[in-house]
Amino acid sequence: MFLTGLAALAVVPTLPTAARDLDGVSLFPLVAGCFVAASLLGGVLGGHWADRAGANRPLAAGMVLAVVTLLVSASSTSIWQLAAGRFVDGVAGGMVAVAINTAIGQAYPERLQPRALALMSACWIIPSLVGPPMAGLVAEWWSWRAVFYGLAVLTALPALAVVALLNGRSWKAAPALSEEKTPRPALTVAVAVSVGAALGQYGVSGWDTRHLLFAVSGLALMVLFASRLLPAGTWRAAHGLPATVLLRGLSSGVFFTLEAFVPLMLVTDRDVAPVVTGLAFTGAAVAWAASSWVQGRLPERTPRHRLVVVGALVQVVAVVIAAVGSLPGVPAVTAASSMVVAAVGMGLLAPSLTVLSLAHAPAGRQGYASSAMQTNQNLGQILVLGVASAVFNAFLSGGSNDHIGYAAAFGLLLLPGILAAVLAARARGA
Repeated sequence: MFLTGLAALAVVPTLPTAARDLDGVSLFPLVAGCFVAASLLGGVLGGHWADRAGANRPLAAGMVLAVVTLLVSASSTSIWQLAAGRFVDGVAGGMVAVAINTAIGQAYPERLQPRALALMSACWIIPSLVGPPMAGLVAEWWSWRAVFYGLAVLTALPALAVVALLNGRSWKAAPALSEEKTPRPALTVAVAVSVGAALGQYGVSGWDTRHLLFAVSGLALMVLFASRLLPAGTWRAAHGLPATVLLRGLSSGVFFTLEAFVPLMLVTDRDVAPVVTGLAFTGAAVAWAASSWVQGRLPERTPRHRLVVVGALVQVVAVVIAAVGSLPGVPAVTAASSMVVAAVGMGLLAPSLTVLSLAHAPAGRQGYASSAMQTNQNLGQILVLGVASAVFNAFLSGGSNDHIGYAAAFGLLLLPGILAAVLAARARGA
């Protein structure tokens, strides 16, 4: 999990530099979004595999696949190869994350499971502090390819160890309550949603008939299939769990779109050193952890939906800061600081939404609620990033300056941010 977190956090700050070097800035949204789209598929695939054969096999397969995809991305000669590497890496990341959690449930006694899960969460702390700035330094002094190659080398030995240690070992999965609890169509739905998301990300990278057809096809697949993975009433913000799931998608869409576009703007428009963007990611990680710690120390009677409102409004402030930071003459640090401010908002609202989702979950179905939250988090990132990318590329295609395109993309994020603040009351607990 430590290496998974290090790879996930270290790679992201180098992607804008890689897109620029591969002459694929217009396709950057596809590169940034395909990992999220594929992780949804990887999570479903790993979960089904772990339920059928135990968590050891998807865990080992995911680790090996992660090494292979890092090498594919490192050797990229085109933006398309980099996108393919990121997509397969998303599948591997989704498999590993789900397999590790499942392995804890299958292999550890119940009294040790909370401690094991807490240890997995702690494994992300150091990667969030050192991964982004170290990757930025390597990309600046050497090459962005060295970041991918270095991570592949670091991951190779543990991957081989996992395969060797788990060879022949089997943890029995808990029997399903009924056949309908583990339906095979869920995997088909996840494939359709992931493919639709990837098609949509490519479609919004241009403004011609071909791109429009891809965008429409991707949107159609997501509209047809995504609702099957979510609670009924999610899109209309029905009170309780559906509204909570919707809010997770809106807030995640705002935050992760900022994390995609701000570094891209800093590298391609402001010519900021990659290490600066890495420090911005580190600052955001620290701010998220700090605000999450604060919300955890508030009195138990504090209404969670009000924290969601506060977090959403903080995100709106971050969007305004990013828009102002895109204007000529404004210091680049202004835009970079928007990521930190947005992380403060996420640290307040993300745990609150998790608490509300568990409170609203039907008896014995907390796992279903958690899965729905994770699914819509990915969908929110994909859809909001896709729409913002379409707006950005529309301005560029019309001959506008880059800073106008960035300002328009950031301005669009005001809508989901404000909508989350308005709808938070519908997630109110009992």
